[in-house]
Amino acid sequence: MSHSLAPKVPPIASHIFMVATQELKKGFLNIRGLMSMAAFLLVWGLILMYPVRQASSFIRQQGFRDLLSSVFGTQTLDKLFAWPVAELAVFWVLALYLFPLFTLVVAADVFSSDLSRKTLRFMVLRVSRTGLFLGRVLGQLLLQSVYMLAALLATQIMTLMRDASLLGEALSTTVLIYLNLLIIVLPYTTAMALLSLHANSARQASVLAVVFWTLLWIITSLGAYYFPGLGFLSWLMPGSQLSGMINSSAGAALTSAPLPLAQAALLLLLGHLYMQRRAL
Repeated sequence: MSHSLAPKVPPIASHIFMVATQELKKGFLNIRGLMSMAAFLLVWGLILMYPVRQASSFIRQQGFRDLLSSVFGTQTLDKLFAWPVAELAVFWVLALYLFPLFTLVVAADVFSSDLSRKTLRFMVLRVSRTGLFLGRVLGQLLLQSVYMLAALLATQIMTLMRDASLLGEALSTTVLIYLNLLIIVLPYTTAMALLSLHANSARQASVLAVVFWTLLWIITSLGAYYFPGLGFLSWLMPGSQLSGMINSSAGAALTSAPLPLAQAALLLLLGHLYMQRRAL
């Protein structure tokens, strides 16, 4: 009897791939998904045309740099001023905070609508609960990666329209920014998936996210204030590293990657455990 030598795909991997593929189709192959993409492109188009383009023109002026250095200190923004492409430097500062906020909106309905419609119980007949949770998280991350890529490509085009000789530096910097942003939004995406498991609607999941981040910020701030030795508690809050990433190069910012990756791993574990016990 002949046996196939092709490696078998683990069931959990096939489940994750199946669910993630469905998320991508849902995000781009229906009217709601296309409208979301159109709205995103419109908003980012306005951001690029006004804040990014205007601010980048100021950053290229030495007098403006000297003014900011005199106000905030010479080492506050020195690494940001050293970026070879001014448009990407401004994009970097905005994207560090806008994309996490964007994640809180687009990932608010990972599970909540299906929970209210009682459709998850039918989905787990085809895939495992773990595969469903991880697949939804992966699908949301892939959706956001497309949005990020679209915004970065638009910034590239705007940069090259100003100076085509910046192509090489712009491409290498764009790749590094892309990797950073994917890592940054990972714990946010996982947190929203976990919160949406406990919500009955996307709005309720967003409210829970606000409460979660506010309480976590209060706890970590009070803990660090009254017990300085507990300053490490801030590491529990997604985004706690963002302020330190502003004045850095895109390559150096990758040294902050272990923190959001560890946060995402913890949230994935909590999501897995909660998914196993959640009544669907």
